[in-house]
Amino acid sequence: MGTTPSVVAQVIIAIIPIVGIVMGCTVIFFYLLWHHQRTVLLIKSGQYQRPSFDLSSFCLLSGILLSSLGLSLTLVLILLEGFDFGLLGGIIPLAVGIGLLVFYGVSRDHRPS
Repeated sequence: MGTTPSVVAQVIIAIIPIVGIVMGCTVIFFYLLWHHQRTVLLIKSGQYQRPSFDLSSFCLLSGILLSSLGLSLTLVLILLEGFDFGLLGGIIPLAVGIGLLVFYGVSRDHRPS
């Protein structure tokens, strides 16, 4: 046997990701279609209730998670690579997390009692 894989194996390896992406898009499409149809039927029957979303809790949770992830990545990347462009992989989530925490703090101060 040679060191290069056969043509059939190369074709199968190339087709697998394409089929996976197409199937994933198909599942997402039908989920969105059926969810839309369900929402339309609920509105027509008068049973639709708008889902509630707590933005401040989401900002707090996301801010804490992104800040801790960004801080740990930043420290590890500084220790492994020093100050290089790879450090952006830790600084970006850290900055986004801090921004979300600042937004949570500002919105909490301006929220009516």
